[in-house]
Amino acid sequence: MRHALLAPLALILLLGLASPIHAADAPKHEATSQGDKDSKKNELPIPPERSVTTSHSVRIDGRNIAYKATTGTLLIKDDKGKPTVSLFYVAYTVDGGKSANRPLTFLYNGGPGSSSMWLHMGSFGPVRVANQGDQPIQPPPYTTVPNQYSLLDKSDLVFIDAPGTGYSRLVGDAKGKDFYGIDQDADAFAKFITRYVGDHHRWNSPKFLFGESYGTTRSAVLAKVLQSQGMELNGIVLMSSILDFNVWATTGVDHAYIMNLPTEAAIAWYHDKVPNRPADIASFLDTVRHFASTDYTLALAKGDAITPTEADRIASQLSQYTGLSTTYLKEANLRIDPSRFRKELLRDQRRTVGRLDGRFEGIDPDAAGETPDGDAASDAATGAYNAAFNQYAANELKYTSDQTYLPNNYPVIGRHWDWKRKGNPGFTSTPYVGVDLAAAMRRNPHLKVFSANGYYDLATPFYATEFDLGHLGLDPAIRKNIEFGFYPSGHMIYFDVDALKQVKADLARFYDEAAPRS
Repeated sequence: MRHALLAPLALILLLGLASPIHAADAPKHEATSQGDKDSKKNELPIPPERSVTTSHSVRIDGRNIAYKATTGTLLIKDDKGKPTVSLFYVAYTVDGGKSANRPLTFLYNGGPGSSSMWLHMGSFGPVRVANQGDQPIQPPPYTTVPNQYSLLDKSDLVFIDAPGTGYSRLVGDAKGKDFYGIDQDADAFAKFITRYVGDHHRWNSPKFLFGESYGTTRSAVLAKVLQSQGMELNGIVLMSSILDFNVWATTGVDHAYIMNLPTEAAIAWYHDKVPNRPADIASFLDTVRHFASTDYTLALAKGDAITPTEADRIASQLSQYTGLSTTYLKEANLRIDPSRFRKELLRDQRRTVGRLDGRFEGIDPDAAGETPDGDAASDAATGAYNAAFNQYAANELKYTSDQTYLPNNYPVIGRHWDWKRKGNPGFTSTPYVGVDLAAAMRRNPHLKVFSANGYYDLATPFYATEFDLGHLGLDPAIRKNIEFGFYPSGHMIYFDVDALKQVKADLARFYDEAAPRS
């Protein structure tokens, strides 16, 4: 099934994880024709590197922290020394610290095709958008606030925009195929990180990677690439992970239905659709996990051979966990497609639930349809984050550009993404990067991994992440380096301030363990 699933998966990425941001204007270089490849006059401009540094302070955990924000670009070159991409970044470094030994974290979002705007303006930077938890953010004017939950007290932070996103642009005679792919993307990030570390004399700093969504895919590959080039890491933070893209396969593959069930149950619990709703969601989900891995797995494995009696029993139990009727569940052959679930759960109220965060409710023009028309969770915050970053960059970071900041470039990048892996012929169609992460952890047995998961995230379900990280084939001595955090939020965990507070507390402890102070 791996070869047959490639095209659908690419489309799902474009329409699925692409959903946090709507399409923006694409870089002009994509229009370059075949016949112009060797023509110098059609090469893209190679802008000079530039940076702007400003001074600020933020109060975290009861103390004021003075820091510098450096906003700028670095030119990355190919093996022949020719510039190929200008990568945009914002670095936050604490004043007066021993920078050579201070932890340093590189952060990025996913897509593929997303800028780092979401993590930058929502999670652990020194300034964040004032989110509304499970409610849409009000129209402008938007509010940004000092982020008391920033990670700046534990680490310097560098937010990086992927090639073709944000202010990062291809230059010279570079082509999209040079960067828009799993291995190509990791290579570009490795070059940026190596260049940044060298330029700022940070080779002895404890180093961390922090990726969200497809950014976790990138981190698994990137960790292995950096190791092969002589750079070791202290820790990797995986937020809303996807390491095996089979979790999106729902044709002839039962694995996805099993992995999605606990998240669907969590969303049903949140919307009070669970009969005799338990008070505690954590214990409730433990019960659902057990059912998913035992009776449900065995029932689906029987396929068409399942007896009517057993189908009735499984449907009844599924109904208790998801709030869907037994009639619907049996008509669906006990297999709950996530998109259909989002339409069905609140159909009696003419509402849908979000994909990135199932707490959000949407309204479709047609309540009789099979799947939602959009993602209510994406619609809830996109405009606020885009406006907030542009305002913040110009007014506070003092960085302006004659280019348009691309919060995403999914129509170009997602459509042309190369999912094939070099030197990994066993996984050429449906990407699986668990092998890369496992290899990095075996090579560096001190490497620690923290997995942050939102209960209500149907894009990268938490049970799938548990499964993937529990099947890396690691020795027990290394397996103990993996930690989990589960939070009452969705894909962008930091949308919920209470969840953000919990994640920060967990990460503060994680950083202290992965990079203890001397």
